[in-house]
Amino acid sequence: MENNKQQRNWVAIITMFALFAMVGFVTNMAAPFGNIWGFKYESAGMLGNLMNFTAYLFMGIPAGNMLTTKGYKKTALIGMAIGVVGLLIQYLSSIVGADVIVTGNYALNLFIYLLGALVCGFSVCILNTVVNPMLNLLGGGGNVGNQLLQIGGSCNSLAGTLTPMLVGVLIGTVTPDTAMSDVTPLLFVGIAVFVIALVIVGRLKIEEPQSVSNVTYERSPLAFRHCLLGVVAIFFYVGIEIGIPAQLNFYVTQCQWMDGVFEGSAAVGGSLAALYWLLMMFGRMGSSAISGKVSTKTQLIAASAAAIVLILVAIMLPEDMKMSLYGGDVPVKCVFLFLCGLCTSVMWGGIFNLSTEGLGKYTAKASGLFMTMVVGGGIMPVIQDAIAKASGAIVSYWLVVAMLAYILFYALAGCKNVNKDIPVE
Repeated sequence: MENNKQQRNWVAIITMFALFAMVGFVTNMAAPFGNIWGFKYESAGMLGNLMNFTAYLFMGIPAGNMLTTKGYKKTALIGMAIGVVGLLIQYLSSIVGADVIVTGNYALNLFIYLLGALVCGFSVCILNTVVNPMLNLLGGGGNVGNQLLQIGGSCNSLAGTLTPMLVGVLIGTVTPDTAMSDVTPLLFVGIAVFVIALVIVGRLKIEEPQSVSNVTYERSPLAFRHCLLGVVAIFFYVGIEIGIPAQLNFYVTQCQWMDGVFEGSAAVGGSLAALYWLLMMFGRMGSSAISGKVSTKTQLIAASAAAIVLILVAIMLPEDMKMSLYGGDVPVKCVFLFLCGLCTSVMWGGIFNLSTEGLGKYTAKASGLFMTMVVGGGIMPVIQDAIAKASGAIVSYWLVVAMLAYILFYALAGCKNVNKDIPVE
């Protein structure tokens, strides 16, 4: 019986790894898909990303509440089912004609796609809320639980690496004829993974943690200054994490077109964005190896400072300084942009760890707030894209520098718990 239980747990663990990957896979579809919509409709490039992350604003806290009312397993099943629906809606946008105008310059197929992106956002928000604590639970907490979380995070980064690369390969060249139908193989892969995972998890018997629904909260987690400032830091961080590769993808694709290189322009941009996510994976692996010796605060200070330096170098380098990469000539400054992946890799965990330090019973509610603030990944890249359209893609990275400066401030001073007088037991 014990052997069967162990085998069953490993099936659950591997399934959680797959779901962790699916979160990265689905989330990172929006930016490269934006190359398709942005070419067809003015200012539509980042709308899918905005819808994807807007879902966190509405679902972050409810998703946390679902864990205590429905349990981890049912919450995961709901998240996967919603994911299937979201991907099917996006597929529907590929078979609806673009000649049906709804309002202004936008067509019906774009609105259908944006609805699908919003539904997918609900899905990944729920799954994000589930997979972290569930992997820790399956690992029995402690070192094994943390190890599983690091592996899960690596799966997430790997999927995030592959998504823009695969989209770029499938699209190849962005033209007026490029459509969502060109990337439907990716949508079907995502649907298949969700369905398989849903069946596997539905058949598993997973021990649920003790409910915390009867805990009394006298204060809000935001009563703790370091938590409040951390919530703002998370908002900016997700905007940084998404904005750097998304704008890099657009910038490189645009540079290729300006140089008269039409064939494979999207593939080159997607490949460079993929390097960013690949470096995030390596960064997370490296962080897990040194975390026992190097404090979270030190890692966050070093990462945010290094990212500021890298982006400043990218901004200052001349446009005409180019190098051959992936079969095309791209500005050297792009190298410094995708190197930022090494820096952003440690920021989510570092901010979360410092922000929840000493919160005790308020940690669960703080987690819901952090999930809600993931909406920054939708809002800030849209603002950055607006700056890019008005003043140029590279100029838009000054916004990223400002957000990184805030995270550096948080790591240096804002993370200190000055509210130790508030009871947390």
